[in-house]
Amino acid sequence: MSTPPFTVLIPARMASTRLPDKPLADIAGLPMVVRVAQQAAKSGAAQVVVAADDARIVQACAAHGVKALLTRTDHASGSDRLAEACTLLSLAPEAIVVNVQGDEPLIAPQLISAVAQLLAAQPDAAMGTAAHPIASAQEFANPNVVKVVCDARGMAHYFSRAPIPHARDAAAGSAWWQSAAAGIAPLRHIGIYSYRAGFLRDFTALAPAPTEQIESLEQLRALWHGFRIAVHTTPDAPGAGVDTPADLARVREWFTEQRHL
Repeated sequence: MSTPPFTVLIPARMASTRLPDKPLADIAGLPMVVRVAQQAAKSGAAQVVVAADDARIVQACAAHGVKALLTRTDHASGSDRLAEACTLLSLAPEAIVVNVQGDEPLIAPQLISAVAQLLAAQPDAAMGTAAHPIASAQEFANPNVVKVVCDARGMAHYFSRAPIPHARDAAAGSAWWQSAAAGIAPLRHIGIYSYRAGFLRDFTALAPAPTEQIESLEQLRALWHGFRIAVHTTPDAPGAGVDTPADLARVREWFTEQRHL
């Protein structure tokens, strides 16, 4: 099945406690949000649009040929920002939108395309996302690593910061090994999403879920209200994202090395 036409939307918010002005951070001569947009453009998307909360981001994108929209500054989440962008772009309710985070300059274009394809392959899914196998017990136990458990069709059962699935009789520290040995490889959730534009607009009007608030995971709102989330499983971990100055230094080093290959 060929990938249907889709739009990539990149939410970009200037405020960041750990890395101020993050979207405009220089990476090998280009603002980070522009690097993300360039990667997204390789996915085969019909259009790539940055949804920004600051005119400086829009101006930086325009200077490098990237389409950007100025959205409101009071959105509670990236999903709310993208819902406004869908309205500003007059996207049809059935139009497929892929949410690519603005701090993922190394995201694989093939991953974006695969997540877009999910909604065509699983028409009863309201959302699509991605995951990859967890590689260590330390990663499995880390609450900053979000885990997902899927059913036989690749639909998400649940997302959690806790180590799931958890082997009931596992000794301390061995739950990851027992789950893997049982043929249920624990999966790390990758923060990329696809939606139909109509659902994205409706999603932001849904009441927050208790599970969402406990886990601090917005995607649990969809499951709480009975919507399905299809999960694309890839063998590869995504490229490093940028949350801190140390992350930025590593990504800059990667781009510098690539220029000398």
